[in-house]
Amino acid sequence: MSNLKAGLIIKSTDALIGSIFEDTTILIVKHDNEGTTGFVINKPLHKSLHDLIEFNNSKPYPLMDGGPVDKDHLFVLHKRPDLITEGEQMHSGFYLGGNMKEVIEAINNNGVHEQEIQLFVGYCGWDEGELAAEIEEGSWVIEK
Repeated sequence: MSNLKAGLIIKSTDALIGSIFEDTTILIVKHDNEGTTGFVINKPLHKSLHDLIEFNNSKPYPLMDGGPVDKDHLFVLHKRPDLITEGEQMHSGFYLGGNMKEVIEAINNNGVHEQEIQLFVGYCGWDEGELAAEIEEGSWVIEK
């Protein structure tokens, strides 16, 4: 069951009701022999960028709850390589990461919107084979 790859969207099933992944949609951003990484794309954090101390001079900009791993860092997914350098090209015109100073500048000065730059607090991660096993057992379905 190794049809996992970056760009896929997975959704939790009823098997995860009552867990932190209940009613969760995840975009897979990386899948290799070390494991799988993704971001929850359907759960706003209910905080804005300017609510974070280090970005309190920024414009209000929505943050997403990307997942339970590494809640101390911001992660960026964007479609603006013309404004943000150092991102890793993923799929469908998306880039993972990039120069955070340029990300903040793009948000504050260039009128970008949520479809162009998404900011996540935390991410989801699975060791090699772990997500495939969870899909096999019925916890997740791959969106078509």
